[in-house]
Amino acid sequence: MVQSEKQAATARAPKMGARRIYEALKDQILSRVYEAGSQLPSSRSLANELHVSRTTVTIAYEQLAAEGFVELRQGARPRVSASQLAQRPRDIKAARQTCGPLSDYGERLLALSPWLDYLPTTLAVDFRYGDLAPSDFPALAWKRAVNSVITQRPGRLAYEDPRGSRRLRQALQGYLWRARTLQCDLEQIIVVNGSQQGLDLCARILLDAGSAFVMENPGYMMARQIFSSTGASAVAVDVDAGGLKTEELSEIDARMAYVTPSHQFPLGGVMPISRRHQLLDWARGHGAYVVEDDYDSEYRYDISPVPPLQSLEDGRNVIYLGTVSKTLSPMMRIGYLVVPQQLQEVFATAKQLIDRHTPMTEQEALASLIESGAYESHVRRVRRFNRERRETLLSALVHAFGKRITIEGADAGLHVVVWFNELPGSTETVLMDAARQLGVGLYGISPLYDPATGATKAPRERLGLVMGYSALSPRQIEKGVQLLAAAVDDLKGARRHAHPAR
Repeated sequence: MVQSEKQAATARAPKMGARRIYEALKDQILSRVYEAGSQLPSSRSLANELHVSRTTVTIAYEQLAAEGFVELRQGARPRVSASQLAQRPRDIKAARQTCGPLSDYGERLLALSPWLDYLPTTLAVDFRYGDLAPSDFPALAWKRAVNSVITQRPGRLAYEDPRGSRRLRQALQGYLWRARTLQCDLEQIIVVNGSQQGLDLCARILLDAGSAFVMENPGYMMARQIFSSTGASAVAVDVDAGGLKTEELSEIDARMAYVTPSHQFPLGGVMPISRRHQLLDWARGHGAYVVEDDYDSEYRYDISPVPPLQSLEDGRNVIYLGTVSKTLSPMMRIGYLVVPQQLQEVFATAKQLIDRHTPMTEQEALASLIESGAYESHVRRVRRFNRERRETLLSALVHAFGKRITIEGADAGLHVVVWFNELPGSTETVLMDAARQLGVGLYGISPLYDPATGATKAPRERLGLVMGYSALSPRQIEKGVQLLAAAVDDLKGARRHAHPAR
């Protein structure tokens, strides 16, 4: 009888032993082929696929479990350990050995710590900041806008203006004036693929290896990493309730300063008008630019809007950055820059070289939403939802912890910072791991501090969490705080056991 092609291939293939299976799975786990929390194949299905005995696969899985890579439960498929994998840093040396020669830029990227592990959404409650609730998305209005665009046959299929759809830029021009009292010419607006591309353009155009840039401390880590990838050096300036301490700028010589003046990330301070003028005076005096990230200015609850930096004086040294990631969806990669007139051409050229232009269908659909008033109506509606979520979170935290915590940044935005006054910062990872075991995602504040200067005195003394609430229902928020309280109680009990009173 003639063997089938599959049988012949099987007969020729060498048998895999338990050690080879173990090593292959371990490599796939470490390289994130299997993400933390995801399931591996069952021993039976993997044995069938590899044409080995089920016992051989079981031995490999048991070794992985013994080393903390997977969790085994009777009758369930093996699951990649979330806590163990999160604690394993990227193996820089091994990565270098597998790469050929890299540019200086590539070497700098290789040395960066991963920004965030995007774990599967298996948690009962995830307080990750930046996520939005799917139910908030204006699905019907967006569908109508997209359908309207795609049913209108274009006169040609061609590359468009790298600055973006003229229709969208006109809509944004009017929206920025209504919402933020920001006036600009149409040519100053550059539509980008989300705020990240906007920051990348600023880094490419304004920074060189060896130059310096000012960063808020703590601040947005992705911005710091994008700017540092050019070879420029961060100058960390502390923040307080008024945002960046601009009085510390006088002795700093830098090409650029990155700030979030409307709602400082992550502590939530709002920069007063006196500091805004002081910052602009510094920029003019040093020939520097200020990158103003207005990432969640739509969400203000207990404070009045403050004019953006770009609208003060002549805005000659300010690059304004906005996005729809916090109003529509972070999956919709649309943002926009408002650049000074003297930078219009160079930003447009850089955008054209990177990707020609942002996808036009989404741009035209967004323009339709803004023109019809549906976008601003949606923002008002979602602001009410998030006000309710915020009030639920604040009430639940106060009820659970009382004066044992201090809350910052609750007047605006989509997250708060919670300081645990009785827990040292050194317990941050332990609490996050304990909460994850209970099904709650928590995120510490320590990675948001500049690694060169380290955290300031307060974070070393107190554990801090950045808690987002915009993707959760009030019921989920209350349940999550209850589970957080249980994790804190367990942690405090373990600490008392480890350090009994003498």
